[in-house]
Amino acid sequence: MGITAPGMGSNLDVNSIVSQLMAVERQPLALLDRREADYQAKLSAYGTLKGALAAFQTAMQGLADPARFRAATASVADTSILTATTSSTGKAVPGSYSIEVQQLAQQQKIRSEGFASTNSTVGSGTLTIQYGDYDSGLNTFTLNNAKPAQTLTIDPANNTLSGVRDAINAANIGISATIINDGSSNRLVLTAKDAGAASSIRIIASDDDGVDLDNAGLSQLAFDPTAAAGTGKNLTQVQAAQDAKFQIDGIAISKNSNTITDAIEGVTLNLLKSNAGTPTILDVARNTTGVKASVEAFVKSFNAVNQTLADLSTYNTVAKKGGVLQGDSAALSIQRWLRATVSAATGSTSGAAGSFTSLSQIGVAFQKDGSLALDSTRLQTAMDAGFDQIASLFAANGKSTDSLIAYSGATAKTSAGNYAVTIAQLATMGSLTGSQSAGLTITAGANDRIDITVDGVAASVTLAAGIYASADALAAEVQSKLNGATSLTAAGSSVVVSQSGGVLAISSARYGSASSVTVTGGNGAGNLLGASPITTVGADVAGTINGVAALGTGQTLTATAGTASEGLSLIIKGGLLGARGIVDFSRGSADRLNKLAGDLLTTDGILASRVDGLTESIKTIDRRQETFLRRLDAIEARYRAQFTALDTMLSSLNQTSQFLTQQLATLPKNNS
Repeated sequence: MGITAPGMGSNLDVNSIVSQLMAVERQPLALLDRREADYQAKLSAYGTLKGALAAFQTAMQGLADPARFRAATASVADTSILTATTSSTGKAVPGSYSIEVQQLAQQQKIRSEGFASTNSTVGSGTLTIQYGDYDSGLNTFTLNNAKPAQTLTIDPANNTLSGVRDAINAANIGISATIINDGSSNRLVLTAKDAGAASSIRIIASDDDGVDLDNAGLSQLAFDPTAAAGTGKNLTQVQAAQDAKFQIDGIAISKNSNTITDAIEGVTLNLLKSNAGTPTILDVARNTTGVKASVEAFVKSFNAVNQTLADLSTYNTVAKKGGVLQGDSAALSIQRWLRATVSAATGSTSGAAGSFTSLSQIGVAFQKDGSLALDSTRLQTAMDAGFDQIASLFAANGKSTDSLIAYSGATAKTSAGNYAVTIAQLATMGSLTGSQSAGLTITAGANDRIDITVDGVAASVTLAAGIYASADALAAEVQSKLNGATSLTAAGSSVVVSQSGGVLAISSARYGSASSVTVTGGNGAGNLLGASPITTVGADVAGTINGVAALGTGQTLTATAGTASEGLSLIIKGGLLGARGIVDFSRGSADRLNKLAGDLLTTDGILASRVDGLTESIKTIDRRQETFLRRLDAIEARYRAQFTALDTMLSSLNQTSQFLTQQLATLPKNNS
């Protein structure tokens, strides 16, 4: 068979004809392509807008922190004596203070006698580390109730000098251990991790050799500062524990650390050296520079997202081209909502004197182009007149008229307003009170153990044997051992043990109905608490917020759902029952804009709806394009079939014409 091609027989350009016809047929497809490109451009524009809003929300989250607008600065005239910083709580009050440091706090250090080598055997048994205050005048050691006793087991696997050192350091029990070689022997040096007189160390040894006080075996490491040398006081003190002593404006202060966070509210002092007789000056001032920077950041963040919206949705007269989202209702709505939120009244709702209710009062105002501008002079005037009120213009903030009611937090559903608070019941802690005076003689194996449950967590402790000097000393021992119990520490529970008339009372440190203390057994339970101790379960705070019963959990009272105050959380620290004033809750602009941006960016928000709609439209166009392409293939096939048939027919006619022409040419010519 010979090679054929369309048009070869008829000179008809079939390919060209079909190509031109298909170009006409494809015109609707081009329209779909342009529409899809338009949707893709809008999709990209929404992505840009989402990115801008996400950045805006991040900025607003930071600016919604009231502490940013209450910051203070601290400066010290002589920084070789001490340095000072202010906390982020914004509680520092401006003022000037004269500070004189007489003595720095320091940790206690004690050392052992020399051992021949670090591998010398010390002994086995247990070492119980207690912390307290040693009075050299009275030769007494008073336990530190805030620092529970810790017990360390030394067995044959770690009974060398280096093994004891490693065991102490691995246990992380409040002291560190090192070995110092003095040239002829090796001495174990123990250093308390905390400074302060109340962190003095007492080490009680329970030696496997059966003698706990002598200078042999593990009892070589016993250290009771009240005992005689060699009979329980077998280590030597290198450095005594002591408190920092200093004066602020002539007021004598003693602290157990050189870092003091509670002498001046909101200010942390770091003592470096003594300046007895030559006090230095600490100045605390409002951080107006920081507040101005925060307000400028607010304006900058708003203008950034506003510019993005403008670029996407307005007509550029220079480029003579409209934005991708020009006329888009969602973009216009977002722009309108952002501006309305900034313009809305904000700040305190109580109408208190000196409070601000709009950003324009501190110099933040809209310009003709919809951007914000800051009048620094007006901001400075506002800060001078009402520095403490500026935070409420930006952050969510609650203020109580009752000093024993503290604002704790709110949710996105909490509306700004003034809410009356009434307390029907204060929170209490669970407790256990003995039914008789506690016996002060504790005998090992006879009455030294107590099994107890605190806040639902079981613990069992063994008390140090001995005759206690007082019920207070025994209470301190019980508290120290209970607060050192691993199970309670892991659960975050602790107790306070007190005595009245020799009767012990154990109270959970937690407030609320989950707070409880019960004794479950132990050979010392009867001696300590009597046959029928009284258990009192803790109670949650109860009351109303805005006239509606609120949910009490411990000391926290939270407004329930379905009310304007929903989610408002307050801490009731004490006080009387009955009406307790009001809480003024306000939502500042940064807080509101943060919420607005969050709503816009949620998976069911307006942006997600738009993006989903565009994505679906693009998918629909893709399906239509596929259908159309299949139709075009069929049309092209039909065109080619038709024109091929025409070509064939014309070719046949041409052949017939040629044949007839040839035949006619062979006929005899008529000469007559």
